[in-house]
Order: sequence, then C-alpha cells, then structure tokens
Amino acid sequence: MTDGKHILLLGADGFIGRYVAYAARAAGHRVTCVARRTSALKALGFDTFQADLTAEKWHSASSWKDLARTAHGVINCAGLLTGSPAAFAAVHEHAPAALYDALPHGSFLTLLSATGIEAETPFAEARRTGELTAKLASENGRHRLTILRAGLVLGDGAYGGSAVLRALAAFPFLMPVLGRGKHRFNPCHAEDLAQRLLAATEEDNGPQPIPTGGADTLTLKELTATTRAHLGLRPVPSLPIPMPLARLLGRLGDAMRAGPFSTTALAQLEHGVLAPTSTPLPGASAFLARRPPTPADLWHARLYLLRPLLRLTLCLLWLVSGLLGLFAPPASYLPDLATTGLPPDTLTNAARAFGLLDLALAAALFRNWRPRLTFWAQALLITGYTAGLTAIAPHLWLDPYGALLKNLPILALLLTTRALDTER
Repeated sequence: MTDGKHILLLGADGFIGRYVAYAARAAGHRVTCVARRTSALKALGFDTFQADLTAEKWHSASSWKDLARTAHGVINCAGLLTGSPAAFAAVHEHAPAALYDALPHGSFLTLLSATGIEAETPFAEARRTGELTAKLASENGRHRLTILRAGLVLGDGAYGGSAVLRALAAFPFLMPVLGRGKHRFNPCHAEDLAQRLLAATEEDNGPQPIPTGGADTLTLKELTATTRAHLGLRPVPSLPIPMPLARLLGRLGDAMRAGPFSTTALAQLEHGVLAPTSTPLPGASAFLARRPPTPADLWHARLYLLRPLLRLTLCLLWLVSGLLGLFAPPASYLPDLATTGLPPDTLTNAARAFGLLDLALAAALFRNWRPRLTFWAQALLITGYTAGLTAIAPHLWLDPYGALLKNLPILALLLTTRALDTER
C-alpha cells in the first residue's frame, strides 16, 4: 500500500470508524475525521471536520469542495440502525452523494455496508440505497469503488449489538439467548476490518459488494458462551428468550430509543447476519486469543443492561411523583409543611405545578429526549427541591422515612446514569 494518502473518513466517531482512523494514522496516511461530534476525536489528536450529515448544507457538493480538493478518496463508515426516513436518506444517500461528487476524478470510494440488507427493514433499504449511491458515483470510471458487506463486528471495546452480546454473556446465574440460539455468525474484529478497508483503497472491485466476515462460524449460543468464557466467567445454563418476547422488548426499545434494543435489530438478526466469504478475516478464536480480558470489559458488560433499567427507574420516580403532585389530597402533605407559614393554597398550587414538571421529565426520560438537557433539568430540580424544603421545613431532614435524605441517593443515581450515557 502506498503511504501518504489523504483519506476522508465518514462516520469517524463510530465504533468501526475509530478503528479505521487509528489504522490509517498508523499506516502513515493523513486522515480527516468527518463526524457530527468531533471533540473526542480532536482530543485523540486527529484532524477533524464537523458535519451533521442530516443537515441540508451537506447535501450539496459545494459544501464539500474545499475539503475534497486535496483528498485521494473516502472511506464511508457512516450509517444508521434506526431513525426517521429523512435521516436515513440524508446519511446514506444525500450527504455521501454530494461528497462523492466533490472528489477529484479517479478518487477511491470505499463503502462499509452490511450483510443481510435483502431484509425488508428501513435499515436494509437505507443500506441498499447507500450502495446504489456509491455505484452511481463510480460509473464510467469516475471513481474506484469497493463495497464491503460486513457481518457481525466485534472489538476490544463494545458498541451496539456487540455490547448487547457481551452484556448477555455476563448475565448472572443464567445466559440469555434469543430464540434457541441457532442464528449463525462469522464475526470479525473491528481492527482486522479496518485493515481490510484500508487495503480496499488500493483496489477497484466495481459494483459487486464483497461479503466480509471472519473464519469461524458459530451459533448465537456458541458465540455468547465463547464471549462469557473470554470474560473469565464460569459456564452457566442458557435461558432461551422466546422470539415473541424478544419482539415485545424490541418494541419497548423502539419507544425508549434504546439503540440496539429495537425491532430493526431483531429483524436483521432473524434475516441472517452470516457473511460467507472466500477470503475470511481472522475468526473469533484468533482475535479473542490476541488479548486478555480486563476488569473494564467485565464492568462494561455488567453495567450495560443496567443503563435502560436505571432510566426506567428514574422515569418511574418522576411519573409517580408527578401524579402524586397533581392528584394527592392536600391533607396528605400540608401537615408536614404547616410550620412554613405559607398559605395552604400556595403550597397546593406549587405541588400541582411541580407535578406537571415531574411528568414532563418522565416523558423526556422515556423517549431519551436530549439526554444531557434532561440530566441537568433533573439535577437542578432535585437540588432545588432539597434546598427549598431545607429552607422552609428543615425538620424534614429528620423525618424517619427519609423525606429529604432520599434525594442524596437519587442525585448519585443521576450521576451514575449520566456517566454511563456515553455510547453516542
């Protein structure tokens, strides 16, 4: 491979994108990381270009012209699993088409696609559109094209479906598996896939996608058990999860916007994630043997399923608090606040107003609406409750049921939830 290329990397802040960025830098290339959020990539020492692909600005070739002028080509790792039709079209079609159009003649286009995109899901349709967009951009020899259709991709860290796999593998006492665990995979490692993507920048494989996976084929049950063993955990009996129940959980994940917990992910799994290839990458037995597990791996695995549980717990807290604030009879709380000197009507109106605010927070949490803003709203409200009640009714700190003391662990729970909410 010739060193010194200027590579534009779409989706650089994603799970696979970061591996590609590191591999390209290590190989001596100049890589410009294109992402919606670039602060972490800047801190990691990469040249960055901030672009939200869903914004119409980036659907015009003129917006990419200055960046693309010196580029030798693009590696496109951008993609959505779930989203609106407009977001799918923007990320998989409009923005990439504009960038491809801005590239110099003869540039390389290396597209990371996915296996199983024959399925009838919005994700699969968007991936098909993304492949077609790249094919059209390479017509008449304008650009050199390679499309890699990857199957399941694992890594030293974990993200999306691989994080769910690791979490289920670390489940205590039993090992949950979807259905009977017969779905088949040939996973590859993100590091090996990154090297394959870099090699593809020297190739011109045309419009025919190349299935890309690892050398080992395992069932879901075998893969989960192998992952559990790699975490240093003893074997436990498997717990089959009936697919109707899994689909119900997927619908709950859709409603909560819980990333890989979705009906789309399940539909893709049922369609098949096997990537048969004549030139496989190293398989699971090889890449799992390359490094030992760390305490951080086990921490992540055990905490991953707690993320939605913590969010649901906080949602339930604000929901019940809001309903009580709106509908609880004043007689149930006015005696505790009798020493404040405030008129009963004022206290009742405050309870009703805060009840509405609590319900709004419950809805925002459930839908995962602007997580950072929702976190600060909760933290400020809990702090405000605590400070206000301390000022007007300090005796509540001595309440045997912990009327105010309970706010301290709630604040700790909020901080924990925020610390875990760093996947995307």
